[in-house]
Amino acid sequence: MNKTVSIIVGMLGMAALTVLCVSFIAGPSRKEMEKPPEKPNIIFLLTDDHRWDALGVMGNPIIRTPNLDALAKGGVLFPNAYVTTAICCVSRASILSGQYESRHKINDFVTDFSPEAVANTYPLLLKKAGYKIGFVGKYGVGDNPPENQYDFWACNRKGQPPYEYTNQSGKKIHHTDSVAHGVQNFLNDFAGKGPFCLSVSFKAPHELDGNPPTYPVQERFKALYENIKMPVPETADPKYWASFPDFFRTDQNIGRERWKPLFSTPELHQKTVRDYYRLITGVDEVVGKLRAQLKQLKLDQNTIIVFMGDNGFYLGEHGMEGKWFGHEESIRVPLIIYNPALSASRKGTKPARIALNIDIAPTLLSFAGVPIPKTMQGTDLMKPNAPARTDFFYEHTFMGSPRLPKVEGVVTPDFKYMKFIEHGYEELYTIKADPHETKNLATAPAFRKKLDELRNRYQVLKETVQ
Repeated sequence: MNKTVSIIVGMLGMAALTVLCVSFIAGPSRKEMEKPPEKPNIIFLLTDDHRWDALGVMGNPIIRTPNLDALAKGGVLFPNAYVTTAICCVSRASILSGQYESRHKINDFVTDFSPEAVANTYPLLLKKAGYKIGFVGKYGVGDNPPENQYDFWACNRKGQPPYEYTNQSGKKIHHTDSVAHGVQNFLNDFAGKGPFCLSVSFKAPHELDGNPPTYPVQERFKALYENIKMPVPETADPKYWASFPDFFRTDQNIGRERWKPLFSTPELHQKTVRDYYRLITGVDEVVGKLRAQLKQLKLDQNTIIVFMGDNGFYLGEHGMEGKWFGHEESIRVPLIIYNPALSASRKGTKPARIALNIDIAPTLLSFAGVPIPKTMQGTDLMKPNAPARTDFFYEHTFMGSPRLPKVEGVVTPDFKYMKFIEHGYEELYTIKADPHETKNLATAPAFRKKLDELRNRYQVLKETVQ
């Protein structure tokens, strides 16, 4: 081989080596690039009657929720999360469908989703996209839940489940512990078999309905908080109940009816709040076990966890126990979104934007890359630079006076307007300056302009949520 040929061969060899090196530097091959990214697993956790401030990470110095607090510190905490209707059946329907009550039409405890509506709930849309779907706990919508459309179903009964019952082996078990077993079984069955979406719905910390209502707590938590004095809210003062109009201030009002056996004495108040906190700590324990199992199964780096309450709860505020009406205690809830793929700059953040229960379905679908149906009225909470809400419409039209007077209104970051639609009675609160809603400003001359503004906004929003 002459010198010229040797040079040419050498140059060709160097070129081939350069191409090879470039191919390594450039990253995966075409075949690898065409492989779709792995879809995340999704777990949605829902508590029942869990008010916004009953979490350590929300500033509560008494309640013990270390696992939920850790979830928030590694994810995104929404301190201004609300429900559009504060009652279990309606809120759960809104979470599943991404719609206001005015659109999904679930306004009682017996009405089922239509087949078309079920097909457009977030779990069934994810199933259509290739996810395995499971439900554990309390479904809470209608008399005929879509059990046969799920790959895994562990709901022990329709409607409100009991707290304590006898399982198949004849052993008594608490509902929260039953939920923990269901979660464990689902993860063991579906780990490593493709993407999954598990919806987990606790009964806790909902009371056990009865006469009187009670709060059955697991034996291991019965001594928790025993020596801690629970603070009494400002609006527990009898003058706040006395300030309501006659149609509302009646013993037939369910909020007052349930207050009597649970909050009418200082001793009852202390016991009820302690039991309420104990049930939440029981939920927190399940969250800790869930995260440990995800890590053990090597699913923790590809599983998104979303935690929310289905509505808030009066713990004696305004002389009531329960939810339903428009006060912060009733409509404001905890909301945490934990995504292990979240950038470091977003972990531990607390965006001030208003988040709603109707946002859950669009957000979960977006995580999976599934298009959001136009029928959904919520938005993807994790979408970067998404415009923040300036207000939202609130509605509660179940039952009616005198048991549960119907109420609708508008909530903004600074003001709240509520109208009891059967009676034409209005409330106006400046929630930024008066967060406990101690003074109704609807008849105050200085706030007439703001009242008119929110009256007009109420009419606009009422039409848009249909």
